[in-house]
Amino acid sequence: MGGVTSPPARDPGLQPERTRLAWRRTTLAGTVAAVLAVKTAVHGGVSVPRIVLCALCCALWLGFLAVANRRITTLASSPEPTALAPRHATAAVLYAVALAGCGMLLIL
Repeated sequence: MGGVTSPPARDPGLQPERTRLAWRRTTLAGTVAAVLAVKTAVHGGVSVPRIVLCALCCALWLGFLAVANRRITTLASSPEPTALAPRHATAAVLYAVALAGCGMLLIL
């Protein structure tokens, strides 16, 4: 009799490593954006709004760094990592968009 066979186990291959490297690249891009925000804030003359925006950019960068570090650690900890939690994905997107917005405001 033909019994029900279970599907073969999923082989993640190099996907976790590629995902971890993508998180590192994104973190590096956020670092560059934060450094450029600081440079822009002090380049045109120091003012209170520029310093506040600069501090906000740095805080957003630190928030994104925390989310990214948590994900990189999770990806490196096991051969089959768990899926990214929706709240962490939402936080990462919000941090990145807000950091871009702060940088844009500094340019204006």
